[in-house]
Parts: sequence; structure tokens; C-alpha cells
Amino acid sequence: MLRNILLIRAPSNLGLRPLAPGHEPGTWRAPEVLTQAGLVEVLSLSHIIDLDRPAYAPLPDAGSGLLNGAAVKAFNVKLADVIEALNNDPSALPVIVGGDCSILLGALAGRRRCGPLSLVHIDGHSDFRHPGNDDAAAVPGAVAGMDLALATGRGERLLTEWPLVVAPLVPDEQVVQIGERESRDADFPWPDINDTAITRIDVFTVHDLGLAEVIARTLAALGKQPDWPFWVHLDVEVLDQSVMPAVDSPGSPGIDEGDLVRLLRALVNQRLCSGITVTIYDPDLDPHREHAARLVALLRCVFMP
Repeated sequence: MLRNILLIRAPSNLGLRPLAPGHEPGTWRAPEVLTQAGLVEVLSLSHIIDLDRPAYAPLPDAGSGLLNGAAVKAFNVKLADVIEALNNDPSALPVIVGGDCSILLGALAGRRRCGPLSLVHIDGHSDFRHPGNDDAAAVPGAVAGMDLALATGRGERLLTEWPLVVAPLVPDEQVVQIGERESRDADFPWPDINDTAITRIDVFTVHDLGLAEVIARTLAALGKQPDWPFWVHLDVEVLDQSVMPAVDSPGSPGIDEGDLVRLLRALVNQRLCSGITVTIYDPDLDPHREHAARLVALLRCVFMP
């Protein structure tokens, strides 16, 4: 089936902490800068949808304790409405460019309004922080480190419960997490993810198995519900910091750039792929825009015929 790629530009930085007093994370500028680097041209787009930039505040909400919690909810409900409007078009393939990874929640919430959903979460961190594994649970903090936990129903009800959707957004059994680089550290912050039914393929396993086997295991996990569509979430910090340092939390090792292209191509070319979020590139950390050009070139390789 020929897919119509639709670009949704979601300029949010709401899920990130300020790095210093007075700092505002620059990820909100990513859609604009990637557009300037040629993203629209390389994707051969049928349509572009722009969301308004939400106002950022460096303090947690009084009620939830989440940084920008109410604003994250409001922005993601708007995003969910956009995705819901595409649900009746099987040829539509939305590519949501953020922004920070809290936009995953709105993408999933919108797609879930027409039925159950699986998730492939590609990220150098599995973002599984929640009150059950956090020593500072009384102050939940930044959503960007929690997106997978929230998507699977763990954490503040403000962001686990969504209009017209029965929680959780995705069940553990239908999640594949690829690329975690800290899971073998003694101080790994969320070891309880190892006790879930989430399929976990850390970066070391990716290197050991090779990409063909990683793809096979991913598709096998998704195939446990063979009729369910799936969403792909890409946090570009899954690349090694030597390749993509312009991100919120760069690190090493990372997935090889060529392997990431092969993995994403294998996924977005599946009939049941219902969309992709691309997050966490920060133009403030890329003054010469060389990493913007690199990311656009990577996406071109993923989506080119």
C-alpha cells in the first residue's frame, strides 16, 4: 500500500528540566530547524500540520508535581485530536517531529481512540521513571524521563488517563524497548523494568545479535497481537554521542547510524505501522546545524522509496 507521509510539527519542550536557572530547553525549535535543513523536501510530503508552541515554566505543578504537568496534558490532548482525525485513512503515515519525548503520549492517545496499539520505543534510555522506582517519588518532576512508564500506565493519573481511551495506552506485553545503554550499570535507575513483560533489547544486545536478529525479535514481539497496529518512537539520543551530541542526554555506546536506518525502514514499511515520533534533537546544541543536516539525511534514508 502506498503511504502518504504527513508531517506534524510539535514544538514542545515541556517535558525537560532547565539545565540551569533561567535556561529553557531548546528542543522546541527542532521542527523549525529541521525544516530549514530540508526535512519537507526529503520526505516528499502530502501535508503539514503545525501545533502552536506551548508556554514553558521551570516549576512543577502544584497538583501533580510534574514539571509543566497541566501544559503537557493540554498539548498532548491537542496532538491526540490531530492523530484521531487521521485514524480513518489507512494510507496516512504521520511523522511527528518534536520537541521532547513527552509528545509520545499524545500520539499514542490519539491512535488508541480507534483500538489497541503496540509500541516500539527506540531510545538510549528506556524512560521508565515512576513513583515505584524513584527515591524522589514525592516530587515526580520532568515527564521526559517517564514517557514509557506513563504509556504503560505507571505514574501520575494526569498523564496515564486520556479522553476516550481505556488505560494504559499500551500494555507491557506489546512494547519493545530498543537501545537502553545503562541497564547493565550497578546504579541503573529503573531495574523494575526487568520484571515486566516489556521486550527489552539493550544497545549491547543490538551489537551482539546484529540488526537482522533485532528486527526479527521486534517483529515477533509485535506479532503476538498480529492484528494490532504499532507506533514507532525514536529518541535520537539512541545514537552514540560521537554521532549525535545535540540531544538532552547524550551518551555512549549507541546504535550504529546505518543500523538505525535499517531498523526504522523495516518498521515503517510494515503495513501495521501507524506512525512515528522523532524527538529530543536540540538546535541550541548544534550552532552550525551539522547535526540537523545529519538527522534529515538519516530520515531521508528511512523514508526514501
